[in-house]
Amino acid sequence: MAQSSVKLGSVGIWTRQFEDHPAAKAQEAASELEELGYGAIWFGEAAGREALTHAGLLLAATRRIVVATGIANIYARDPVAMASGQKTLAEAYPDRFVLGLGVSHAPLVEQLRGHQYEKPVPRMRAYLDAMDQAAYRSVPPPSKPVRVLAALRPKMLELAAQRADGAHPYNVNLEHTARARKILGAGRYLCPEQAVVLETDPAKARRIGREFLELYLKLPNYTNNLLWLGFDENDFRNGGSDRLIDAIIAWGDLTAIRNRIREHHSAGADHVCVQVLTADPRALPLREWRELASAVL
Repeated sequence: MAQSSVKLGSVGIWTRQFEDHPAAKAQEAASELEELGYGAIWFGEAAGREALTHAGLLLAATRRIVVATGIANIYARDPVAMASGQKTLAEAYPDRFVLGLGVSHAPLVEQLRGHQYEKPVPRMRAYLDAMDQAAYRSVPPPSKPVRVLAALRPKMLELAAQRADGAHPYNVNLEHTARARKILGAGRYLCPEQAVVLETDPAKARRIGREFLELYLKLPNYTNNLLWLGFDENDFRNGGSDRLIDAIIAWGDLTAIRNRIREHHSAGADHVCVQVLTADPRALPLREWRELASAVL
């Protein structure tokens, strides 16, 4: 287990559904996730709520649970703003905020934000340099703030080992977790996201999985990683092959989901970020979160 004053626990929840509900509803759901016993709440940043503000909303509504960005886009804020925001939250909520940083994807950066997308690893390295050099003339956090990188391929994983407290891979399989742990070494957090569908009918479960993966199979960062893991172009056709769906998305009953989470831990994960998928991607999966808590916590 990575050494830090932040205690993530073994299982957390990754969710994008908070974006589809008022902030008060998201805060209420976050409070319930805390009471259910999950160790952390993870969420992303695309065209919805600003990541650090979103984190503040969830931290204010809870008392113990860790809140983590998965990820905050480095093209959305300059390094000084990112460092200041991280330190502000880390001081206000000691040992409860994890800053996940990522380079996002060229279409999202260029079309949505109007920036020029640069080579991911050099861009991230320069950004971390600037964060570390940024002045902060306010009350400092009581302990060093924690940051992890959205890392898929070896070079970004190596950077996460050298310049961060660990990695938060997304859309990965068990093989990736094993490879990532080998590259990160000991003493760094490894927090893979794991999408799950609580559905025992293969056709229904895979249909939900394909709807979820449709966007990601259009993004080179993910498809290149899947090629590195041994998949091929045939696996990307028609919404994804059964082989791909079954490797990336855990589906079945609670036992099947629990087993996949345990396999990630056995492969080297410290903390697994479970993302529940349902037929309605905008609905809060409260029932599924409750059922999972009874089986995996």
